[in-house]
Amino acid sequence: MVGIAMMKHSLFIFMSLQLLLITTFPYNTLGQSPASAPAAPVSISAPAPSPSSPPPTDIIRILKKAGGFTTLIRLLQTTQVSTQINSQLLNSNGGITLFAPNDNAFQGLKPGFLNSLNDQQKNELIQFHMLPSFVSMSNFDTLSNPVRTQAGADPDRLALNVTSTGNQVNMTTGVVNATVGGTVYSDRQLAVYQVDKVLLPRDFFETKPPAPAPAPLKAKGSKKKSAEGPADGAADDDKSSAVMMMMKNGVWGVVVSIAVAVFAL
Repeated sequence: MVGIAMMKHSLFIFMSLQLLLITTFPYNTLGQSPASAPAAPVSISAPAPSPSSPPPTDIIRILKKAGGFTTLIRLLQTTQVSTQINSQLLNSNGGITLFAPNDNAFQGLKPGFLNSLNDQQKNELIQFHMLPSFVSMSNFDTLSNPVRTQAGADPDRLALNVTSTGNQVNMTTGVVNATVGGTVYSDRQLAVYQVDKVLLPRDFFETKPPAPAPAPLKAKGSKKKSAEGPADGAADDDKSSAVMMMMKNGVWGVVVSIAVAVFAL
C-alpha cells in the first residue's frame, strides 16, 4: 500500500511539473517559435493620376479612319507633306485647313496625269490644297479672294477663290470648280474638308502657247550690199555717161578743128 501511495505521489508530482512547464513555456514545449505579431499597416498615399494628354495629331491616321482617301494619303507620304502638317500643328498656333479630294476626285483626272508630274509639282499640288490657318465651316465667307494657299500667293498662277452661301462652299481655280462635300475632321486647330475635285492651279497645268520664233538676223555684209548696192550702181552709170560725153565731145572737137584748118588752106 505504501508503495502504491508513493507511486501515486510521484505521478502527481510529475504531472504537476509538466503542467507547470506547459503553462510557463507554451510554445517551447511544442517545438514551435512564437508567431510574429502582424505589422502595423503603413499608410502610403497613391500618386494622383495625371490628366491624360491627347495623342499628337496625325493627318494620315485621320484620313485612314475616314476612308476613301488612298491616293491623297500616298501623295502626302511620298511628298512628306504629312510630316510637315504634323510638325506645323505642334509648333504653330494658327492651325491648318486641308481640302481633301477623295479617290473619286482623283479618278476624274486625265489618265496618267499624276505620273506625269515631277516631285516638285506633286508637292506644290498638295500645298495648293492647304490654307495656313484654321477655317471653320461657318467662317469661309470671311475670307478675302484670292485666298492664299501654302503653295504661294501668285494671283495669276496660284489663285484660289472661295465663295460661301449658307452651308455650301464652292471654290474655283480658273481651271477647276469644286465643292466642299462635308467635314472630315475638325478640332479647332486642324480642319479637313472633303472636296469633289482635285484643285488644279491655273497656268501650272494648262498648256501654254509656244513662244513666237525670233525673226532671222541678216548678215552685215548682205545688209550693206542691199543698202549700198543701188547707190554704187547709179554712181557707175553716171561715171560711164560722163566718159561717153567727154569722148563724144572730144571726137567732134577734133573733126571741127580739122575742117576749119582745111577750109583755111
